[in-house]
Amino acid sequence: MSDFHTLLLQKSEQLAYIIINSPEQRNALTKETLSEIKLALEQLRNDSTIKCVIFTGQGDKSFAAGADINQLNKKAPIDVFQVGNMQELYTFIESYEKPTIAMVNGYALGGGCELAMACDIRIASKNAKFGLPELNLGIIPSAGGTQRMSRLIGKGRALHLILTGKLITAEEAERIGLISECVSQDKLIEEVEKNAAQIVSKGPLAVKLAKMAIHNGYDADMQTGLLVEQLAQGILFSTEDKNEGTSAFLEKRTPVFERK
Repeated sequence: MSDFHTLLLQKSEQLAYIIINSPEQRNALTKETLSEIKLALEQLRNDSTIKCVIFTGQGDKSFAAGADINQLNKKAPIDVFQVGNMQELYTFIESYEKPTIAMVNGYALGGGCELAMACDIRIASKNAKFGLPELNLGIIPSAGGTQRMSRLIGKGRALHLILTGKLITAEEAERIGLISECVSQDKLIEEVEKNAAQIVSKGPLAVKLAKMAIHNGYDADMQTGLLVEQLAQGILFSTEDKNEGTSAFLEKRTPVFERK
Protein backbone atom coordinates (compact mmCIF):
# COMPACT_ATOMS: atom_id res chain seq x y z
CA MET A 1 0.00 0.00 0.00
CA SER A 2 1.45 3.36 -1.01
CA ASP A 3 1.79 6.25 1.39
CA PHE A 4 -0.36 9.22 0.39
CA HIS A 5 0.31 12.85 1.24
CA THR A 6 -3.03 14.42 0.30
CA LEU A 7 -5.36 11.45 0.80
CA LEU A 8 -6.39 8.93 3.37
CA LEU A 9 -7.24 5.48 2.01
CA GLN A 10 -9.27 3.50 4.50
CA LYS A 11 -10.88 0.09 4.16
CA SER A 12 -13.81 -1.28 6.10
CA GLU A 13 -14.76 -4.82 5.13
CA GLN A 14 -15.93 -4.56 1.49
CA LEU A 15 -15.82 -0.76 1.34
CA ALA A 16 -12.93 1.60 0.61
CA TYR A 17 -12.92 5.29 1.49
CA ILE A 18 -10.83 7.74 -0.51
CA ILE A 19 -10.69 10.79 1.77
CA ILE A 20 -9.29 14.06 0.41
CA ASN A 21 -7.17 15.19 3.32
CA SER A 22 -6.30 18.87 3.13
CA PRO A 23 -9.06 20.55 5.19
CA GLU A 24 -6.95 23.67 5.70
CA GLN A 25 -7.24 24.21 1.94
CA ARG A 26 -10.90 23.15 1.86
CA ASN A 27 -9.72 19.85 0.37
CA ALA A 28 -8.51 21.53 -2.81
CA LEU A 29 -7.83 19.25 -5.75
CA THR A 30 -4.17 19.86 -6.45
CA LYS A 31 -2.19 18.09 -9.14
CA GLU A 32 -0.74 15.81 -6.45
CA THR A 33 -4.21 15.01 -5.11
CA LEU A 34 -5.47 14.02 -8.56
CA SER A 35 -2.43 11.81 -9.09
CA GLU A 36 -2.95 10.13 -5.74
CA ILE A 37 -6.66 9.53 -6.41
CA LYS A 38 -5.70 7.71 -9.61
CA LEU A 39 -3.08 5.66 -7.76
CA ALA A 40 -5.57 4.74 -5.02
CA LEU A 41 -8.13 3.63 -7.59
CA GLU A 42 -5.54 1.51 -9.40
CA GLN A 43 -4.70 -0.22 -6.12
CA LEU A 44 -8.36 -0.81 -5.27
CA ARG A 45 -9.08 -2.16 -8.74
CA ASN A 46 -6.79 -5.10 -7.98
CA ASP A 47 -8.18 -5.69 -4.48
CA SER A 48 -10.85 -8.37 -4.79
CA THR A 49 -12.08 -7.75 -1.23
CA ILE A 50 -13.25 -4.21 -2.09
CA LYS A 51 -16.67 -4.03 -3.74
CA CYS A 52 -17.49 -0.29 -3.50
CA VAL A 53 -15.44 2.93 -3.37
CA ILE A 54 -16.62 5.97 -1.43
CA PHE A 55 -15.20 9.46 -2.00
CA THR A 56 -15.37 12.11 0.71
CA GLY A 57 -13.48 15.04 2.21
CA GLN A 58 -11.82 15.32 5.58
CA GLY A 59 -13.85 17.30 8.10
CA ASP A 60 -17.38 18.63 7.75
CA LYS A 61 -16.70 21.92 5.94
CA SER A 62 -15.76 20.77 2.47
CA PHE A 63 -16.08 17.71 0.27
CA ALA A 64 -13.73 19.27 -2.27
CA ALA A 65 -13.57 22.94 -3.10
CA GLY A 66 -12.21 22.56 -6.61
CA ALA A 67 -8.86 23.10 -8.24
CA ASP A 68 -5.94 24.82 -6.53
CA ILE A 69 -6.25 28.41 -7.80
CA ASN A 70 -2.50 29.03 -7.48
CA GLN A 71 -1.85 26.11 -9.83
CA LEU A 72 -4.73 27.17 -12.08
CA ASN A 73 -3.25 30.65 -12.45
CA LYS A 74 -0.16 29.15 -14.11
CA LYS A 75 -2.01 27.01 -16.64
CA ALA A 76 -1.10 27.31 -20.32
CA PRO A 77 -3.35 26.29 -23.24
CA ILE A 78 -1.50 23.04 -23.84
CA ASP A 79 -2.17 21.96 -20.25
CA VAL A 80 -5.76 21.00 -21.09
CA PHE A 81 -4.29 18.03 -23.00
CA GLN A 82 -1.89 17.00 -20.25
CA VAL A 83 -1.97 13.31 -19.34
CA GLY A 84 -3.58 12.78 -15.95
CA ASN A 85 -5.63 15.97 -16.00
CA MET A 86 -8.84 16.33 -14.03
CA GLN A 87 -11.16 15.58 -16.95
CA GLU A 88 -9.28 12.39 -17.76
CA LEU A 89 -9.37 11.26 -14.13
CA TYR A 90 -13.11 11.87 -13.80
CA THR A 91 -13.79 9.92 -16.99
CA PHE A 92 -11.78 7.09 -15.43
CA ILE A 93 -13.91 7.32 -12.26
CA GLU A 94 -17.17 7.35 -14.23
CA SER A 95 -16.17 4.18 -16.10
CA TYR A 96 -14.55 2.51 -13.06
CA GLU A 97 -15.62 -1.11 -12.83
CA LYS A 98 -16.49 -0.93 -9.14
CA PRO A 99 -19.43 1.20 -7.99
CA THR A 100 -18.60 4.62 -6.58
CA ILE A 101 -20.42 6.85 -4.12
CA ALA A 102 -19.75 10.52 -3.40
CA MET A 103 -20.35 11.16 0.30
CA VAL A 104 -20.67 14.95 0.19
CA ASN A 105 -20.06 16.49 3.59
CA GLY A 106 -19.71 20.22 2.83
CA TYR A 107 -18.86 22.45 -0.11
CA ALA A 108 -18.61 20.66 -3.46
CA LEU A 109 -17.52 23.42 -5.79
CA GLY A 110 -15.95 23.44 -9.22
CA GLY A 111 -13.82 20.33 -9.58
CA GLY A 112 -15.33 19.03 -6.33
CA CYS A 113 -18.82 19.17 -7.79
CA GLU A 114 -17.49 17.58 -10.97
CA LEU A 115 -15.92 14.77 -8.93
CA ALA A 116 -19.26 14.08 -7.27
CA MET A 117 -21.00 14.03 -10.66
CA ALA A 118 -18.49 11.48 -11.97
CA CYS A 119 -19.51 9.06 -9.21
CA ASP A 120 -22.40 6.64 -9.67
CA ILE A 121 -24.33 7.85 -6.63
CA ARG A 122 -24.25 11.15 -4.73
CA ILE A 123 -25.47 11.35 -1.12
CA ALA A 124 -25.05 14.62 0.78
CA SER A 125 -25.51 16.03 4.25
CA LYS A 126 -27.84 18.98 4.67
CA ASN A 127 -24.90 21.34 5.17
CA ALA A 128 -23.55 20.57 1.69
CA LYS A 129 -23.53 23.14 -1.10
CA PHE A 130 -22.97 22.57 -4.80
CA GLY A 131 -21.88 24.86 -7.59
CA LEU A 132 -19.74 25.42 -10.67
CA PRO A 133 -18.42 28.97 -10.21
CA GLU A 134 -15.59 28.75 -12.76
CA LEU A 135 -16.94 31.60 -14.90
CA ASN A 136 -16.00 33.96 -12.06
CA LEU A 137 -12.37 33.12 -12.94
CA GLY A 138 -12.85 33.67 -16.67
CA ILE A 139 -12.86 29.94 -17.46
CA ILE A 140 -15.49 27.19 -17.73
CA PRO A 141 -16.02 23.90 -15.88
CA SER A 142 -13.82 21.57 -17.92
CA ALA A 143 -13.58 18.35 -15.91
CA GLY A 144 -16.87 17.20 -17.38
CA GLY A 145 -19.04 19.80 -15.65
CA THR A 146 -20.70 21.25 -18.75
CA GLN A 147 -21.55 17.75 -19.96
CA ARG A 148 -22.41 15.74 -16.86
CA MET A 149 -24.48 18.45 -15.21
CA SER A 150 -26.66 18.90 -18.28
CA ARG A 151 -27.19 15.15 -18.48
CA LEU A 152 -28.08 14.89 -14.80
CA ILE A 153 -30.41 17.88 -14.41
CA GLY A 154 -31.22 19.00 -17.96
CA LYS A 155 -29.70 21.61 -20.25
CA GLY A 156 -31.80 24.52 -19.00
CA ARG A 157 -30.97 24.08 -15.32
CA ALA A 158 -27.30 23.40 -16.14
CA LEU A 159 -27.09 26.63 -18.14
CA HIS A 160 -28.66 28.53 -15.26
CA LEU A 161 -26.28 27.18 -12.62
CA ILE A 162 -23.14 27.43 -14.75
CA LEU A 163 -23.78 30.89 -16.24
CA THR A 164 -24.76 32.43 -12.89
CA GLY A 165 -22.26 30.48 -10.78
CA LYS A 166 -25.06 30.04 -8.26
CA LEU A 167 -24.47 27.79 -5.25
CA ILE A 168 -27.35 25.53 -4.26
CA THR A 169 -28.18 23.68 -1.07
CA ALA A 170 -28.27 19.92 -0.73
CA GLU A 171 -32.08 20.07 -0.53
CA GLU A 172 -32.23 21.92 -3.85
CA ALA A 173 -29.67 19.55 -5.39
CA GLU A 174 -31.86 16.60 -4.41
CA ARG A 175 -34.99 18.28 -5.78
CA ILE A 176 -33.48 18.83 -9.22
CA GLY A 177 -31.79 15.43 -9.40
CA LEU A 178 -28.16 16.46 -8.95
CA ILE A 179 -27.86 14.17 -5.93
CA SER A 180 -29.72 11.02 -4.93
CA GLU A 181 -30.32 11.73 -1.25
CA CYS A 182 -30.00 14.50 1.32
CA VAL A 183 -29.71 13.51 4.98
CA SER A 184 -28.75 15.10 8.28
CA GLN A 185 -25.03 15.27 8.93
CA ASP A 186 -25.16 12.74 11.77
CA LYS A 187 -26.86 10.22 9.45
CA LEU A 188 -24.58 10.68 6.43
CA ILE A 189 -22.15 7.81 7.00
CA GLU A 190 -24.97 5.49 8.03
CA GLU A 191 -26.98 6.26 4.89
CA VAL A 192 -23.98 5.91 2.59
CA GLU A 193 -22.98 2.59 4.12
CA LYS A 194 -26.58 1.35 3.91
CA ASN A 195 -26.64 2.10 0.18
CA ALA A 196 -23.19 0.57 -0.29
CA ALA A 197 -24.28 -2.61 1.53
CA GLN A 198 -27.28 -2.94 -0.78
CA ILE A 199 -25.00 -2.66 -3.81
CA VAL A 200 -22.34 -5.11 -2.63
CA SER A 201 -25.01 -7.71 -1.85
CA LYS A 202 -25.78 -7.91 -5.57
CA GLY A 203 -23.95 -9.99 -8.15
CA PRO A 204 -20.67 -8.12 -8.81
CA LEU A 205 -20.63 -8.94 -12.52
CA ALA A 206 -24.23 -7.71 -12.80
CA VAL A 207 -23.25 -4.45 -11.06
CA LYS A 208 -20.34 -3.96 -13.45
CA LEU A 209 -22.39 -4.67 -16.57
CA ALA A 210 -25.35 -2.59 -15.39
CA LYS A 211 -22.98 0.39 -15.09
CA MET A 212 -21.56 -0.34 -18.53
CA ALA A 213 -24.98 -0.62 -20.16
CA ILE A 214 -26.25 2.63 -18.62
CA HIS A 215 -23.13 4.67 -19.40
CA ASN A 216 -22.62 3.34 -22.91
CA GLY A 217 -26.29 3.33 -23.85
CA TYR A 218 -27.29 6.71 -22.44
CA ASP A 219 -25.95 8.90 -25.23
CA ALA A 220 -26.71 6.40 -27.98
CA ASP A 221 -29.99 6.09 -29.83
CA MET A 222 -32.56 3.79 -28.23
CA GLN A 223 -31.92 0.81 -30.52
CA THR A 224 -28.17 0.92 -29.89
CA GLY A 225 -28.77 1.23 -26.15
CA LEU A 226 -31.10 -1.75 -26.21
CA LEU A 227 -28.50 -3.75 -28.11
CA VAL A 228 -25.86 -2.91 -25.48
CA GLU A 229 -28.35 -4.06 -22.83
CA GLN A 230 -29.03 -7.35 -24.64
CA LEU A 231 -25.33 -8.10 -25.08
CA ALA A 232 -24.65 -7.40 -21.40
CA GLN A 233 -27.49 -9.71 -20.40
CA GLY A 234 -26.23 -12.39 -22.76
CA ILE A 235 -22.86 -12.31 -21.02
CA LEU A 236 -24.51 -12.57 -17.61
CA PHE A 237 -26.65 -15.54 -18.71
CA SER A 238 -23.39 -17.45 -19.24
CA THR A 239 -22.06 -16.88 -15.71
CA GLU A 240 -22.02 -19.04 -12.61
CA ASP A 241 -23.22 -16.00 -10.67
CA LYS A 242 -26.49 -16.06 -12.65
CA ASN A 243 -26.98 -19.71 -11.77
CA GLU A 244 -26.20 -19.01 -8.12
CA GLY A 245 -28.49 -15.97 -7.93
CA THR A 246 -31.49 -17.69 -9.47
CA SER A 247 -30.94 -20.90 -7.48
CA ALA A 248 -30.64 -18.97 -4.22
CA PHE A 249 -33.88 -17.15 -4.95
CA LEU A 250 -35.74 -20.39 -5.64
CA GLU A 251 -34.24 -22.04 -2.58
CA LYS A 252 -34.97 -19.00 -0.38
CA ARG A 253 -31.37 -18.49 0.73
CA THR A 254 -28.74 -15.76 0.46
CA PRO A 255 -26.68 -16.09 -2.73
CA VAL A 256 -22.90 -16.49 -2.56
CA PHE A 257 -21.51 -14.81 -5.66
CA GLU A 258 -18.03 -15.74 -6.89
CA ARG A 259 -17.61 -13.12 -9.64
CA LYS A 260 -17.51 -15.76 -12.36
